[in-house]
Amino acid sequence: MSDAIRPTTTPATLPFGEWPSSITAEQLAVGGNRVSAPSLVGGHLWWTEGLAAEDGRQAIVRSARPVRRPGVTSHGLGPVETVTVLPAPYNARSRVHEYGGASWLAIDDGRDSPLILFVNFADQRIHRFREGEAPTPLSPIGETVASAAGPSLRWAQPVHVQRPGHDDEVWWICEDHTGAEGIERYVAAVPLDGSAADDATLIRRVTPSSRFVAHPRLSPDGAHLAWISWEHPQMPWDGTELRVGRVEAGVVVDHAVLDGDTGTSVLQPEWRDASRLIWLSDRTGWWNPWTATLGKDPRPVLTSGPAGDPEVAEQEFAGPLWQLGQTWLTLLDADTALVVHGTAVDRLGVLDIPAGVVRELDLPHTMITGVRHRADGLLAFAGVSPEEFSGVHAGALVRGVGDDGAGRADGWRIEGLHTVRSSREDAPDPGLLPVPEPITVTAAAGQQVHAVLYRPRNAGAQAPEGELPPYIAQVHGGPTGQAAVGLSLGIAYYTSRGIGVVDINYGGSTGFGRTYRDRLKGQWGVVDVEDTVEVMRHLVRAGIADGERLGIEGGSAGGWTTLACLTRTEEFSAGVSSFGVADAVALAQDTHDFESRYLDGLIGRYPEEASVYVERAPLNHVDSLSCPVLLLQGDEDPIVPPNQAEMFRDALAAKGIPHAYLLFEGEQHGFRKAENIIAAQEASLSFYGQVFGFEPVGIPRLELTR
Repeated sequence: MSDAIRPTTTPATLPFGEWPSSITAEQLAVGGNRVSAPSLVGGHLWWTEGLAAEDGRQAIVRSARPVRRPGVTSHGLGPVETVTVLPAPYNARSRVHEYGGASWLAIDDGRDSPLILFVNFADQRIHRFREGEAPTPLSPIGETVASAAGPSLRWAQPVHVQRPGHDDEVWWICEDHTGAEGIERYVAAVPLDGSAADDATLIRRVTPSSRFVAHPRLSPDGAHLAWISWEHPQMPWDGTELRVGRVEAGVVVDHAVLDGDTGTSVLQPEWRDASRLIWLSDRTGWWNPWTATLGKDPRPVLTSGPAGDPEVAEQEFAGPLWQLGQTWLTLLDADTALVVHGTAVDRLGVLDIPAGVVRELDLPHTMITGVRHRADGLLAFAGVSPEEFSGVHAGALVRGVGDDGAGRADGWRIEGLHTVRSSREDAPDPGLLPVPEPITVTAAAGQQVHAVLYRPRNAGAQAPEGELPPYIAQVHGGPTGQAAVGLSLGIAYYTSRGIGVVDINYGGSTGFGRTYRDRLKGQWGVVDVEDTVEVMRHLVRAGIADGERLGIEGGSAGGWTTLACLTRTEEFSAGVSSFGVADAVALAQDTHDFESRYLDGLIGRYPEEASVYVERAPLNHVDSLSCPVLLLQGDEDPIVPPNQAEMFRDALAAKGIPHAYLLFEGEQHGFRKAENIIAAQEASLSFYGQVFGFEPVGIPRLELTR
């Protein structure tokens, strides 16, 4: 145990910001790997692992030994030895929508090792291989075009298709920039024998083209395909359509819209059987499960009757579809499903579809994704809790007999829950870790604002009596997104040094229903700013934060809110913007297709409402800015190009305001290279120290210019 965290009878008395901490920026960069997307294939547990030490390469990883259901064998509980299946330099990462999503699939076809298909980031081609073999391409080269800022053919969300009487196939979502009509997306079947690698005509289009498609699902009898579609200017959380089409010879020959429209978001259809579907729709104001038999009207699954919980319907059973392949519902059988749901935090429950009742499972995790279930009862998912870093977890899903202990029959529980793979193997001393506190603030105008509070915490240090800590407002990106409640080493990096953090779920955030989400409609740069300020004023009034030492930071859309708060209010003394939007007009004119009409809903149609764009842009209000700013940017960012940060930098320089601009080579929308993550984190801490009047221990001093 290091001296910095060794328990003492009397903690050292030091100013906030100067508490010694063993949590380093290097740990944030290379001490852990992002783990996600668990899959159960061939007896093994598989997942995606972002290798920070390899510039963030997305590797396909599996357990070295088969993972057994707890209780069946004595081994298998706890962390497992792993095998990195995808060889370097291959990187399983899709660029569909630029945010990608599901990019690989392993198929147990009875051979010695599964067949693995993946999208390689460098060329966006589909490749196939078996473990120990060299990958070979299945899809053709997509020539580089301006609209794609890279390869013109991209692929995502592979689905293993088994049509009765036909060979197995894999269907993909294709993003196609080659057509004369512009960008189109559709579901396509790519031959598994590699013949299409040199002949694109062998790729079979399964669905008609749309601007955007997601969640293709073939019925068990192969007769129908369900999928989600939407068009500009909608985003998938605004309005989508659930389409169901008849399939002949592997092609949809006609289709109809079962649910959804431009004002209703529907997501993730799943077939209960050959004629019944279940999906997630926000037509009631909350993403809830709905079901229908083909040819009949949809109906809500949840009930508010005596057997149900009336509050469950006022929870979200889905979230914003930023990445293809995201799921929230996992069918166990035609009448039972595992569902991720909640508001401020996620919960996992078992949904009895005919009864419309959710049975909660006892789990410590507050953010849950990628739930998978095997026929023998093995359950796997990715999750984070207030006490545990994110990881892949497993256990046995068990159905009780008789009373479940709460007066309900047929209770469900999880036995043998354990972490198979943690994102971190170097967890700090618990005395250095903050405790997340979801809070709700009632603003002056009466609206509620949600946030997550992380107070300074270090068992080896305390502040001088009477001193209040500096606080940093962290603003999540999106802006259609949510601040997760859970253990974050990035937040602990600040709190263990005596700097408080509050993560803001401003109006427009997900997790709190459609009405809360729609508060940002036409009000980006207004509502998010007002809500952030209200939370900070609450902390000051409550004696939690030092009102003279308030900072704010955010990335992407969070960077917009950061810069807007700095230019439109006087609450903050410093701000850090990571690849943030400074000029809405420039963003509208120079961004990728998926978000190219996003601003229609957030601000207004462009150029018809260009004056609103100009008025909202932080860049146009830099004259009212009087505090220092740190700008962090990747030089290859296709979503928020560097010119956004550079225009703001030039405006700061013209006014003589202390600032710094760090441009990181080879980085896109978010930093993946270890050296850049370290540089950005240490620069931020040094920056706050210079502004707030403390000297962080062992941190290089960032040079500020005017």
